[in-house]
Amino acid sequence: MQIIPAIDIRKGKCVRLIMGDVRDETVYSKEPVEMAKLWQVKGGRMIHVVDLDGALTGKPKNMDIILKIIKALRVNVQVGGGLRDEETIKRYLRAGAKRVIVSTSVIKDEEFLAKMIEKYKNELIIGVDAKDGFVAARGWKDITQIKAIDLIKKLEEKGVKRIVYTDINRDGVLRGPNIKSITNVLKNTAMKVIVSGGITRLKNIERLMELNKKHQNVDGIIIGKALYTGSIELKDAIKTAKD
Repeated sequence: MQIIPAIDIRKGKCVRLIMGDVRDETVYSKEPVEMAKLWQVKGGRMIHVVDLDGALTGKPKNMDIILKIIKALRVNVQVGGGLRDEETIKRYLRAGAKRVIVSTSVIKDEEFLAKMIEKYKNELIIGVDAKDGFVAARGWKDITQIKAIDLIKKLEEKGVKRIVYTDINRDGVLRGPNIKSITNVLKNTAMKVIVSGGITRLKNIERLMELNKKHQNVDGIIIGKALYTGSIELKDAIKTAKD
């Protein structure tokens, strides 16, 4: 199981938010490229990079920095935030991104989704962000009436191979992942699932590994704030995920 350090970029800085709220922002580095290099040195084999400004506005705002990160690293990078047209997707993939994450756009534009699945099936990840079981859109500002499980089933029917599932209520609060909702996702899909939100202790990783033994579709674990605060050391997380 892959441990994936997260780098969220807002206004050119590496930050962490609490439940996606820009009013609860902590800046951890003014040099996102150097932070990415640090996670690489510490053993990260895939880095999760999100353009928070892009997620909020619908257009890339920190692309230059993200392209520098991709160029600077030897390890793989997956990119999200503001990827709502094919040209943006192509730019990141051409630059060397391993995967691209699309979220809000798939809710409203099924034709776009079908086209992206057909052209970029192996590189495409769909981000499913949920709050209290319902899908959140536009950088988590809008909570829709679409049930996350219904969307997940629909994505699988359309041929999506991999999703990132984020429980917003657990993101950035260091309370541990929502095991109940994650279990519900895993048992309702055969797609590969990257889990995000609330990973606080090594025991959380161990619990997700137990779930994977049963369901066989946890593809990775994204860790953000816990790495920045030091409550989890990346090397220990990677070792735990291999044990």
